[in-house]
Amino acid sequence: QVQLVESGGGLVQAGGSLRLSCAASGRIFSLNTMGWYRQAPGKQRELVASITSGGSTNYPDSVKGRVTISWDNAKNTVYLQMNSLKPEDTAVYYCKAVSLDGYVYWGQGTQVTVSS
Repeated sequence: QVQLVESGGGLVQAGGSLRLSCAASGRIFSLNTMGWYRQAPGKQRELVASITSGGSTNYPDSVKGRVTISWDNAKNTVYLQMNSLKPEDTAVYYCKAVSLDGYVYWGQGTQVTVSS
């Protein structure tokens, strides 16, 4: 079993930055992939960034160049550094973990609001 707790969300002005944190506990050694997703009201949940245990990262074009995902194994924490934030980045951001056997875990989400 894996538990994920996000933190670091809040209200920022357009052009500002935020760093989100996802602390993992439980069977953390079984995790293969970590990711950040976001969901705005009335919209589907979408990928923001992902990272594998080997360090491979993936970003959609909508955030590429503005977002960096990192995995600190010593702290069992995944970070999402977001720069040059835009109002369209406003959403609830969720941490996702996938174990080696393919089981998916989700955090509770943290709100990010970007004002214009």
